[in-house]
Amino acid sequence: MSTRAWGSRSGRPGTRASEGRSGRPGTRASEGRSGRPGTRAWASRGEIPGFATVGLLAYAADLALFTCLRGPAGLDPLTAKALSFVAGCSVAYLGNTLGTYRGTQPKGLRPYAVFFAVNLAGALVQLLCLAVSHYGLGLTSQRADTVSGAGIGMALATILRFWGTRTLVFRNQGTVGSWTG
Repeated sequence: MSTRAWGSRSGRPGTRASEGRSGRPGTRASEGRSGRPGTRAWASRGEIPGFATVGLLAYAADLALFTCLRGPAGLDPLTAKALSFVAGCSVAYLGNTLGTYRGTQPKGLRPYAVFFAVNLAGALVQLLCLAVSHYGLGLTSQRADTVSGAGIGMALATILRFWGTRTLVFRNQGTVGSWTG
């Protein structure tokens, strides 16, 4: 005869169905490490693909607008990039609001301002990676610039944007908590 309690799902002796991974009564496996209902330590299955899809659409909008403003419109590169960056941020914000984080319903201009600041910080991370590689390490080839700015910089910036978006912008009474635990 088994020593497990009736209804135990964990397979550990002496645990009850009402006990989660923490072993504390009343906790559930869906609760984060903090044990608070509705918090989670990791992203849900649909959150990361949704965030990535919205990011790709925003990147496409940024690139298309930059190309149009730089080419046919004849704007200087910095003005064209600044305008396309704002447009890309707007597409990403709308995509995340209506798609990935549709259950959070942010209100007012503050969430957009915070979202814009998070994306600006991501852009600065990319520039910092490029500057360190190009000027600090002396890796001046086009390939090195592409790897550091568009490769390593983009990866680090995406992690920062994901954390900032889910933690600072689209939080809903603890439903979307920090993935750092």
